[in-house]
Amino acid sequence: MRDRQSRESAFEFSSFRVFRGFVVAAGLTAFGCTGSGGVGAVSCGFAGPARDRSAATPQPGSEMPRSIVDPYLKIQTALADDSLDGVKANAGDIATAATALGAPAMKIDTTALQLASAAELVDARAKFGALSDAIDTYMTGLKLKAPEGVRVAFCPMAAKPWLQEGATIANPYYGKSMSTCGSFR
Repeated sequence: MRDRQSRESAFEFSSFRVFRGFVVAAGLTAFGCTGSGGVGAVSCGFAGPARDRSAATPQPGSEMPRSIVDPYLKIQTALADDSLDGVKANAGDIATAATALGAPAMKIDTTALQLASAAELVDARAKFGALSDAIDTYMTGLKLKAPEGVRVAFCPMAAKPWLQEGATIANPYYGKSMSTCGSFR
């Protein structure tokens, strides 16, 4: 009796595996995935928005998109001037632009949305630091250059980078109290 139950359980489990495999295979096929040789090798060629978004990712050696940099510079200038003017709107613009760049820019999108929710200067500066780190990582990882006239600066007190225009440091992390703290990379 026990042997029969064991065989039936094995059959049920085996049937489940076959059924589950069929469902997974059917699901993958529905998304344009095909087997590409070898056990478990699957290739998915999405023809939808995911492919379009990855095409928007800048090529190595190109400039960081102005759709990110221009609103970012407005935020940097406002924070360096101890102001929140335009921070929320410009952070929203960055999030929208980052979404168009696809998955590699997801951290920029997320941190920009967090910055858009900042209600106080101290909070905005902390969230700007996270956004700056995300942009710096994105630029470094994709080997992107800053646009003409834009430089990368670093604040040793905050241990954070930022982008800015001009030859004089304008620190967004400490504003007017320590406006020249930092150096260009």
